[in-house]
Amino acid sequence: MPHISGDTGETEARPTGRIRGARRLLTTAAVLMSVFLVTSSFVTTLLIPADEFQAGGLANGRALAFLAHEYLGNGFGTVYDASTIAILWFAGASAMAGMLNLIPRYLPRYGMSPDWAGAVRPLVLILTGIAFLITWLFDASVDGQGGAYATGVLVLITSAAVAVTLAARRAQQRWRTVGFGVVALVFLYTTIDNVVERPDGLKIGACFVLAIVLVSVASRVKRVFELRATEIDFDTTSQVFLRDCARRTIRLVAHKTEDRDVEEYVDKVRQLRRDHDLPSDPDVIFVEVTVVDPSDFEGRLHVRGEVLHQRYRVMSVNASSVPNALAALALRIRDDTGVIPHIYFGWTEGNPVQQLLQFLLFGLGEVAPVTREVLRRAEHDPSRRPHVHVG
Repeated sequence: MPHISGDTGETEARPTGRIRGARRLLTTAAVLMSVFLVTSSFVTTLLIPADEFQAGGLANGRALAFLAHEYLGNGFGTVYDASTIAILWFAGASAMAGMLNLIPRYLPRYGMSPDWAGAVRPLVLILTGIAFLITWLFDASVDGQGGAYATGVLVLITSAAVAVTLAARRAQQRWRTVGFGVVALVFLYTTIDNVVERPDGLKIGACFVLAIVLVSVASRVKRVFELRATEIDFDTTSQVFLRDCARRTIRLVAHKTEDRDVEEYVDKVRQLRRDHDLPSDPDVIFVEVTVVDPSDFEGRLHVRGEVLHQRYRVMSVNASSVPNALAALALRIRDDTGVIPHIYFGWTEGNPVQQLLQFLLFGLGEVAPVTREVLRRAEHDPSRRPHVHVG
């Protein structure tokens, strides 16, 4: 589908020609496969004795190959066998290509895989090793792998049918909703029947899902102290803030905003003076981080500057995690201005274990020590590390 050509002058934002071509491609493939499956099932049922389909029978797992040898000769049958093997090779390569396209696109985005999972070569080795392992565990038995394969394919098709039904319902396409709904019910019944008849497929699939979840959680926990900012850009106002403060001392104040009224900022400055024994109102920049989607592991940070209540400079940024964003922001300010910034926090009340879990799940929690740890891992030279103050 990515190789389909669109109409002349078509844009990426509106690929109507490519969509039309993709529909034609998928429809043609679906019709061909439907004809092949129905006719092959019909022909093999009529021409092959029932006992040959049983375990140990000559047609077990190779019905069409049996007919090729039986009715068209061993020469044609051998050619058919070779072509079948080649087709299966290409099917395996297609599945490999699909995995290589999907895994780097989704798992690393959520921090649920190591950094090397975004590279092609390690993934090829891992997936090939898994394929060899499954072949070894099942003794290369088609019957042994049949249940697991059928369960996986049926679950995939059933999920797709349900998704299309919901899409048609959202688009208020009544008859398509009914039609796709019937198809989804048929596949759902087939999936349940297959699982009941051959539960090994569900067990094997559950093992793979559990393994993926465990590896993903372990990876996320291990990488949680990375900077997680792919790029940081400042708007014009925030650049003016940094340029002015760079002549003196850059003091960043981590601030959890509520109503953004003037008393909120007055109290924060008063607390800052009291906690750190500053002689006068310090020249500070408030930094307010809003967690948008904590499931996103990394992303681009866009810093917006504004002056509130005619005197308080505030830099706002949306991120997936507060401490990681603050650490990345402090390091970027150091690199851009040549001045090592100071960043001020207040201790968070509550159980430290609960705060840690809140950070892992929602990107919040105990911000001060986590920010310091992220900075420590990102900058090994203490003399170049941004100063962290907690009061």
